[in-house]
Amino acid sequence: MNLKIRPMTHPDKAAIIRILKELPEFLPFEVIIAEEVIDAYLQDPSGSGYCIEVAEIDGTVVGYINYGPTPVTQGTWDIYWMAVAADRQGQGIGKALIRSAERHIAKAQGRLIIIETAGKPQYERTRRFHFAQGYHEVARVPEYYAPGDDKLILCKRIE
Repeated sequence: MNLKIRPMTHPDKAAIIRILKELPEFLPFEVIIAEEVIDAYLQDPSGSGYCIEVAEIDGTVVGYINYGPTPVTQGTWDIYWMAVAADRQGQGIGKALIRSAERHIAKAQGRLIIIETAGKPQYERTRRFHFAQGYHEVARVPEYYAPGDDKLILCKRIE
């Protein structure tokens, strides 16, 4: 597998939106929000407040990660969105994306990374993935997203 992680460009948008729409974890309104963030980044990559990288295998986009510095903090960053095509999950692509983001954040003097995720059962695999990457739960807001769907805040310190 010839995996390449690189900054997102305009031609990548269609593939990323298709991946998001095909994954059951993302509801239609969430895909719309993700697309708005992608558009902001593509219009002004350095001024948008976001970093977006894609994972590419043999010229095909198979995933992406969106992260950025958290406003009004010193060295705190958020990972906002991450997705890997369903048929490519479990191949190390998500791990490569998150490691690339962590390297970039460390170079920018980042010290803390925050991930907010859902507590609903459909996100169990996602949560296990983040825990395996060294993130841990630091807070939980009961029924934040909907009845029975807590908001989990995960954290990882950068050394």
